[in-house]
Amino acid sequence: MPLIVGLTGPNAAGKGEAARWLAERGYAVHSLSDIVRERALALGRDVGRASLIATGQEMRREGGPGVLARVLAPRLPARAVVDSIRHPAEVEVLREQPGFRLLGVDAPVETRWRRAVSRGREGDLPDLSTFAAREQLENGTSPEQQQLSRALALADRVVVNDGSLERFRDALAAVIEAWEAEAAAPAERAD
Repeated sequence: MPLIVGLTGPNAAGKGEAARWLAERGYAVHSLSDIVRERALALGRDVGRASLIATGQEMRREGGPGVLARVLAPRLPARAVVDSIRHPAEVEVLREQPGFRLLGVDAPVETRWRRAVSRGREGDLPDLSTFAAREQLENGTSPEQQQLSRALALADRVVVNDGSLERFRDALAAVIEAWEAEAAAPAERAD
């Protein structure tokens, strides 16, 4: 049976690290942000954080709140990761895929801010209060806005990434190995 692991959680919580870890285990990595990035580039826009948020909102206005997941779903192989899930409607669309599980990755805001500053990505802010305020943009209430907190609340499991990388990877392993065993169980019974 397939296993498609969706990743959701706030900025700099460790979703990228989780996706890399899953890729090392043979999962094909896809991102809803890539769908937005493709659209922004096709429209001749930059791919900075603010532009991608605006483009994603435009896509949701035009195609409904689950549009990003609907575009990506046909591209997914049986063993995949879907990163950057930021809306409950995206979760709803992806739950139609056999074997879909939603993994939340979270960490305290101060920890995430320090990580964001240390990784030095364009758009990551050096000021904690501004970082926290920007997160409000990811927690809107209208259908075309990101609703990250609501998506995180739908997670089948949440891993809190507030310690060492080794501890985070161990927590990921515990969740993913259990899901892999569940996904393999029906095939074993069929023999």
